[in-house]
Amino acid sequence: MSAPSRPGLEPDELVDAARVQTGLDDFGGDSYREGLEILTRGMETESSLSTIGRHVARGHVLRLLASRLQIEDWYRKHPEIDAQKTPAPIVVLGLPRTGTTALSALLACDPETRSLRTWESSAPTPPPEKSTEDTDPRIDRARASQEQMHAAFPAMKIMYDAEPTGPTECQDLLGMDFKTEHFCGMYRSPTYAAWVRGCDMTSAYRLHHRTLKLLQWRCPPNRWHLKTPVHMLSLDALDREYPDARFIMTHRDPARVLGSVCSLIQVTRSMASDERDPLGLGKEQVDIWSLALERAMAFRARIGEERFADIPFREQVKDPIGSVERAYAKLGIPFTEAARAGMTSWAAEHRKGRHGEHQYRLADFGLAIEPVRERFRAYVERFDVPLEEGE
Repeated sequence: MSAPSRPGLEPDELVDAARVQTGLDDFGGDSYREGLEILTRGMETESSLSTIGRHVARGHVLRLLASRLQIEDWYRKHPEIDAQKTPAPIVVLGLPRTGTTALSALLACDPETRSLRTWESSAPTPPPEKSTEDTDPRIDRARASQEQMHAAFPAMKIMYDAEPTGPTECQDLLGMDFKTEHFCGMYRSPTYAAWVRGCDMTSAYRLHHRTLKLLQWRCPPNRWHLKTPVHMLSLDALDREYPDARFIMTHRDPARVLGSVCSLIQVTRSMASDERDPLGLGKEQVDIWSLALERAMAFRARIGEERFADIPFREQVKDPIGSVERAYAKLGIPFTEAARAGMTSWAAEHRKGRHGEHQYRLADFGLAIEPVRERFRAYVERFDVPLEEGE
């Protein structure tokens, strides 16, 4: 019996494969190329991909390249899409594991707000239509993919309680330009990580914006809610593309957060690699999130506090609807009865820990409470973040 073929990760071949798959040729420029080359080189030399992991990585890259081609094709056929307006998006920031996912789900319940949904993020074309947004066949495909992942990695259902029709992070929108920290959550590559944290993110956010315009074109409303912790690394680029964006930032004791973050990344990387380096992972995650908060705090100091609202984790857990209402008031956003009803219904149906309790320890990743808190001291003091017992 012949050995299974080794999936290729060579940039030119991947680009050609995406063109053949879609029958399209125009990527809308080559801003994606440098990131693609550095990422795939890192996958080959640093990520220790398993055989299955190579298939995962190749499929991931091809999907993003194909989506980019298809988006550009829709713009070519319908240039009027570019006239769409996306006023004052609401952007959720904060360390991972600080309630950003639950907060996003609440915001998505506001009928005046448009969220990036899981099913349309992974397959943005054809652009959704209002009349079929609840029956689109991509919903079932996204659900099947999620169920397959949960069957293979049951811990993911506990750690990341997301739904096919619910809001998701902006990772695919930035990923189509191959400029996002999210790749580092799936594939270990110090070379790519160092590059992406210092690259010019202008083209990535331009494509991000073009995608939002396409998605709302036939499926309003146009006041977007967006979320991913990695936005904190590149807020200046985001601000240039969305100069009227408003921000809601969540806060929690970093010593409670980092163990959970490391545990999540360890699981997501295990989907593509059998190699484990928990001590290296711990140091890496402390480094990246301390940098992200430094940049976020510097951004806030530059633009002022008017466009920011803050939600402490404990406040969100204790009073989820009230915490959103207060954030809306701070940002000048009307909080309607329809929003309240939708959020109240969601909160009643999605109690914390409904799929089980996420177990993790800082010590498993070579970390300890006091050194972590010392590393994040400026952040904790700046936002008066309450310290919590345990890890």
